[in-house]
Amino acid sequence: MMRVRKTLTIISLMLASALFCTLAFTADAGRIYIPVISKGFQHQFWQAVKLGAEKAAKDLNVDITFEGPEGESQVDKQIDMLQVALNKKPQAICLAALDSKAVIPLLQKAQSENIPIIGFDSGVDSDIPVTTCATRNLDAAGLAADKMAQFIGGSGEVAVVVHDQTSRTGIDRRDGFVNRIKEKYPNIKIVDIQYGGGDQLKSTDLTKAIIQAHPNLKGIFGANEGSAIGVVNGVKELHKEGKIVVVGYDSGKLQKDAIRSGVMAGAITQNPVGIGYEAVKAAVKAIKGEKLPKDIDTGFYWYDKSNIDSPKIKPNLYD
Repeated sequence: MMRVRKTLTIISLMLASALFCTLAFTADAGRIYIPVISKGFQHQFWQAVKLGAEKAAKDLNVDITFEGPEGESQVDKQIDMLQVALNKKPQAICLAALDSKAVIPLLQKAQSENIPIIGFDSGVDSDIPVTTCATRNLDAAGLAADKMAQFIGGSGEVAVVVHDQTSRTGIDRRDGFVNRIKEKYPNIKIVDIQYGGGDQLKSTDLTKAIIQAHPNLKGIFGANEGSAIGVVNGVKELHKEGKIVVVGYDSGKLQKDAIRSGVMAGAITQNPVGIGYEAVKAAVKAIKGEKLPKDIDTGFYWYDKSNIDSPKIKPNLYD
């Protein structure tokens, strides 16, 4: 009899547990779920974007996942992540595309399933995203070009190290810098543009090769965190500190250290926490059917040794 009672007790506990799980699942199933797919995790920039996305999710009472490939050259892996996200039938997806063209077939699938796509950091060559939350990279890189011209006295040879030529950020930061130099500074010549995949080591090697090939080089622009740190490392390894002006993009501890030490003249910083927050906020609005602007400008700033600790700049820098 005791054995029967024990068995019945176990069965009752199992049923209660199953009921609790079912209820919990049902409650979760009623919540908004938004996958947030970034370009990667290798830079502190993405960790700051993640913080913003998580804060928005908490404030707006929605569920998110934040993921991305290990490196920013892994386009195929990001596409796989987007496919997996679509398979989960979320209410919306936030995407920072590594390749602005390669993702279009999956965006078309999302559109056919009425899943709104919110771009963040980097747009795509398509009208499918309902909005894109990003820095105006053409303008920001143009400001970097103005600063470079100022530092080198308006003449001389410069080079550019970019993270890629497939994402919207890579294209716009390259073009923003190059076009501003061509339009405003006829005595400055861009002698080389290289692509390091946002990888510090590869960007270091590219920088050293550029410097060795162009002995009269006056400056180098690094178009994202990994590129900029690679440029700094290359300049230091060839003992060109003070001889070659380095202008960067993004923040992170190593860039801030380079600016404080004088190896880097200054950099453009974005508002990564704001980018993450605005992306999730826009996704919730899209789900509710609210009208959104085609682009949401999240802002940018120039920072250098003179203002790096100022109340205006410091909150937009990250480690």
